Amino acid sequence: MEVDGRDFLNTPLVKTVRFGGSVAETLAKHKLGDSSDYELLKHQLADPDIKDAQIVSWLQEFRSCVTQLTKDHEQLIYTVLKLPWVGRSQAVVEEYMAFLGNLVSAQTVYLCACLKMVVFHFTPTLICFIYTVIVLSSSSTSRFLMPILQENFPFIQKSSRTLECYVHNLLRVTVYIPSIRRDILEVIIGKMLKLDVSASRSDIEEAEEKAVQNQRSEEQTEEGLFDMDEDVQADQPSRTAVMAHPVAERLDTLMAVLMAYIKDFCHVNGSLHVERTKELYRDLWGVFDKLILPTHGSCHVQYTLFYLCSFRLALAEAFLDHLWKILQSPSQPAILRQAAAGYLGSFLARARFIPVVTVRACLDLLVSWIHRYIDDQDKSGRQACCDISLHGPFYTGCQAVFYTLIFRHRAMLEGNMKKGLEYLQSLNLERVVMCQLNPLKVCLPSVTSMFAAITRKYQVVFCYTIIERNNRHVLPVVRSSAGGDCVTTNTNPLDSFFPFDPYLLKRSGQLIEPFYQVWEELVDTELLPAKTGQQVKDEDDFLCGEMPQMEGIVGMTPGSYDSNIRSPSSVGSPSTAFQRLF
Repeated sequence: MEVDGRDFLNTPLVKTVRFGGSVAETLAKHKLGDSSDYELLKHQLADPDIKDAQIVSWLQEFRSCVTQLTKDHEQLIYTVLKLPWVGRSQAVVEEYMAFLGNLVSAQTVYLCACLKMVVFHFTPTLICFIYTVIVLSSSSTSRFLMPILQENFPFIQKSSRTLECYVHNLLRVTVYIPSIRRDILEVIIGKMLKLDVSASRSDIEEAEEKAVQNQRSEEQTEEGLFDMDEDVQADQPSRTAVMAHPVAERLDTLMAVLMAYIKDFCHVNGSLHVERTKELYRDLWGVFDKLILPTHGSCHVQYTLFYLCSFRLALAEAFLDHLWKILQSPSQPAILRQAAAGYLGSFLARARFIPVVTVRACLDLLVSWIHRYIDDQDKSGRQACCDISLHGPFYTGCQAVFYTLIFRHRAMLEGNMKKGLEYLQSLNLERVVMCQLNPLKVCLPSVTSMFAAITRKYQVVFCYTIIERNNRHVLPVVRSSAGGDCVTTNTNPLDSFFPFDPYLLKRSGQLIEPFYQVWEELVDTELLPAKTGQQVKDEDDFLCGEMPQMEGIVGMTPGSYDSNIRSPSSVGSPSTAFQRLF
């Protein structure tokens, strides 16, 4: 039987009938001890087939008596908070948001419960609600919000899409609540560091090599069967933009989101906003000190600061000054001073946006500090010895100088060779390499050999006599990690770590590439001494194959997004450019 074209018998009933009295009457009866209508109300609210009109009607009644909804009605409120309002009509959404606002304003005892529900769903509408709640209640709401945001962060093994959407929404919260921006950045970067250190550089490179080999095998098989058409060929770039290593793929996605946020936050109408940039730099600076600097073996997360510093030279200089202060401060733990030296040398070597004049200024500071350190050892009256545990910051400072000169010596010499050589000679590097502390014995062999070759070519320092002597008197350098066995090693006694080694992530790496100084292979036949053993590989990094395979742990010290990047376009997820969102 059909009525108006509708199958009457097979169409479910439209629920418009409700049982019991109004919410106000039900609460009054419950207060007098009659809970029958109260339990009936909870049962009707929990009906999975509840209709939009019913939800709106209930919520309007709840709003009219919100002052009566004390903690005694906790179970009833929790039932209301579980109403299936997401994806419903606009009338339901608006009424539900109005109810939440009235509830947390009148009954702050439900604030945490409401915030948990909001973060669980985390839609753009609810992000605006969080801001409204904080304005209506008190600024202390953020104190309750941060633990909830952290607790609901998806497990790092979740899909890239899940992590991307949650991080995107966390960053949207900072637009409404700037006071918790640093805390949110800390949560995000902390999770990203866990991903970063769990995917070593060698693992990522190995996975990419296998993916390339598999792709070539597939192409050869297909070519043997048929010629590839244009559609298949056009699909290749999107395939190769995905990281083969699953953890690296997740990290690449999050790095793209975070760097898009950094760019859009710092730029207004396409121009750099200096004050906003300073604010974000201070926040990232704090997170760097707390999380990034003490983390050994991270390969990519630190590039967030690298990218931010590329916006303005003053930011890069401030970052260098900060690292310098850590290195030369005796009150800082030695392990952090060594990490700061690694960052300092790697940043000077790899950041193309740092001019030669700034590189020279930093080298002047470093070399002067090194000479003063040698002077102090000479004045002590004791015979100095090669002891990493005592002189770790000194050795990492020396290695930072050598590493910087390896990468930037051409820029320092071109234009005016005479003045450039005079500057290099003024550093008095011969005294450094010949001092009793013997830094060439401790630095990475690849750094030592390349520094020796370059300084020999320009007749600045002659290191090979010392290197040969060190090779004849090799003594094992013993180091141990807390609770671990002693390890005898000669290849990397300093646990050397160059934070800005080549960036491996494909999509987010497109933002880093324009500002990155790659290793330019030295072609001078007279530059390098006769090679023994394996030959120098023609790759980006001359350190390839000599870097240690470290297992980093977040928070533990050693020993222990640019329009060409695609992003989901559905509601509540990151768009291609975040200008409308951030």
